[in-house]
Amino acid sequence: MDIQTTNFKILPGEWQRLGARYTGEGVNFALFSAHADRVELCLYDPSGSIEIARMDLPDYTNEIWHGFVPGLKPGALYGFRVHGPFEPENGHRFNHNKLLLDPYARELVGDIRWSPEVFGYHFDDPDKDLSFNDLDSAAFMPKCRVVDPNQIDWGNDRRPQVSWADTIVYETHVKGFTQLNPAIPQELRGTFEGLGHKAAVDYIKSLGITSVELLPIHAFPDDGPLLDKGLKNYWGYNTIGFFAPAHRYYGANGIQGFRDMVRAFHDGGIEVILDVVYNHTAEGNELGSTLSFKGIDNFSYYRTLPDNHRYYINDTGTGNTVNTSHPRVLQMVMDSLRYWADDMHVDGFRFDLGTILGREPEGFDERGGFFDAVTQDPTLAGVKLIGEPWDIGPGGYQVGGFPPGWAEWNDKYRDSCREYWLNGDNCAPDFAARLLGSGDLYDQRGRRPWASVNFITAHDGFTLNDLVSYDGKHNEDNGEDNNDGHNDNRSHNYGHEGPTDDEGTNAVRERQKRNFLATLLFSHGTPMLLAGDEFGRSQMGNNNGYCQDSEISWLHWENLPDSADALRDFTKRVISLRKEQPLLRRENWRDGMMIDWYSVSGGRQTSENWENSNALITRLHREDLQAEEGIWSDIMMLFNPLDEDTTFTIPKESGGERVLELITGDPERQGEKVKQGETFKLLPRSMALLRTIQT
Repeated sequence: MDIQTTNFKILPGEWQRLGARYTGEGVNFALFSAHADRVELCLYDPSGSIEIARMDLPDYTNEIWHGFVPGLKPGALYGFRVHGPFEPENGHRFNHNKLLLDPYARELVGDIRWSPEVFGYHFDDPDKDLSFNDLDSAAFMPKCRVVDPNQIDWGNDRRPQVSWADTIVYETHVKGFTQLNPAIPQELRGTFEGLGHKAAVDYIKSLGITSVELLPIHAFPDDGPLLDKGLKNYWGYNTIGFFAPAHRYYGANGIQGFRDMVRAFHDGGIEVILDVVYNHTAEGNELGSTLSFKGIDNFSYYRTLPDNHRYYINDTGTGNTVNTSHPRVLQMVMDSLRYWADDMHVDGFRFDLGTILGREPEGFDERGGFFDAVTQDPTLAGVKLIGEPWDIGPGGYQVGGFPPGWAEWNDKYRDSCREYWLNGDNCAPDFAARLLGSGDLYDQRGRRPWASVNFITAHDGFTLNDLVSYDGKHNEDNGEDNNDGHNDNRSHNYGHEGPTDDEGTNAVRERQKRNFLATLLFSHGTPMLLAGDEFGRSQMGNNNGYCQDSEISWLHWENLPDSADALRDFTKRVISLRKEQPLLRRENWRDGMMIDWYSVSGGRQTSENWENSNALITRLHREDLQAEEGIWSDIMMLFNPLDEDTTFTIPKESGGERVLELITGDPERQGEKVKQGETFKLLPRSMALLRTIQT
């Protein structure tokens, strides 16, 4: 192809900073590839459809190809073509016919148009990925855009810096939260600007939330097979650009809309945490596309089978695994984290399939390269780090195994709480451990109770409403014959599958929602609430909405039943109590808190009782809090997971008269008083919180 390059020249430039960097006098390009023979820089007109220049990056230093184009300015569109061996059996898949995205691109323009051109091999060739596809992909690929981060005005933005002990996380989705929200202007719905709108921020703040956790907002494509079914990659766990925001969430202000959203949350005292996916990319396995990393240096960027480098290690279940054992790949992840923290003012990260990042060739290592790099990094020392501590590889389940300084999604908490409130059978001891911060997992190496991120529901699985409304999943709309999604939901419909007009069924469902919310907010550790659970949002039994960019996944805000308002008020109440009372948000395992467990009859809990009794009483008390006005120094919680009324005897050693502060069964009893030795009845499947009346 004869490209006109007379208006451009290229100089050697610098290798030290990867990506496209505007210097004020031009743009420096630097691309890591340890095995390439040659790299071409391709420049495009503003439409991204016409190539206006093609130049070799002229220098190669420390495995980095680099060049400087004088006079080039922010807004320029570009991509790379990388030459090298096409030897899949040796892990090399270079193909200069494929236009490749810069791993460090700050913005992507356009979408992938799925076609044979974006694959490195011929579909119909019997040799499959061993065949070489010479079709050019440029017309079907997004383009990278040069961005000048210095053009962004952050004004007086300041991080809220919420302490871990005070943190309450709200997991949500940019589009899902805004798309049907009548308080947000129509033109802003589905965008960063919409989520940063005053109505959205004020609502989240009104709940008492301190930190929003956004499902992935890094650039990601809609997969071809999903598009063929009329579906989309709604969740976004398939990254193709670790520095670029997903432009599907752009409003009129483009990338500035993301910064405006962050600043709006910060102004409201709310942190922004990003769910990030550094464990794999959107390029799939050996039969996947060639979009970026695979064509730049497949053998470096991905983990391949030691005895057959044609194939990928698939500890993620997505076809490939990012090779963070390679120093330049690890550098990319670290540079990406620092970019989002420094330049985009993000307050924390939740790492999808985080075990992957701690994998070394010999297996998971809590002192592996990634963890050590994060631990010593001064920028990341000031942000929240949350790991999803599992993957599908050998030894992948690492709950409790992450290093000090990290919090973890605790699925033991989720499963134990669900099991307890489902039937209570043989799980009271484990429920007790989860309620008190999972010390069996986190009271070690100086870790604190906040290291346990407690949740009942999350994006992956049933909503809270559906957890108490469906016995089984209903994922037919996903197009996989209901074979996708988890089968072990520990859910119950209480007599009717899905919505019902039966008053008895609805009454127990509402009690169970309140039980779960109160348990979550009164547990030691860091609570995480799924957006919409506070008013009973439903996905109609779909427990795997990854492909549902539709009303199945979007939050519905209008025409809600009266029970929705009541549940929202209850949620605010339990959040408020948690924020007010130190006994409900333990900061330190060694704070002098005394913890006692009692049986229904008021006696001390014995090993026999633990095995045979599911209803429980726990007492938490701290003498050092007695002198603080308005602060409780002694509380008692009563739990009845049974499907029958249960009468408790208040322990005689429980310290004086108590007042009922909260009950999930019959709220009209709030304010009721009870003395030690007296009885206290709870409705089936309900709980209560009593505090000592201080004199």
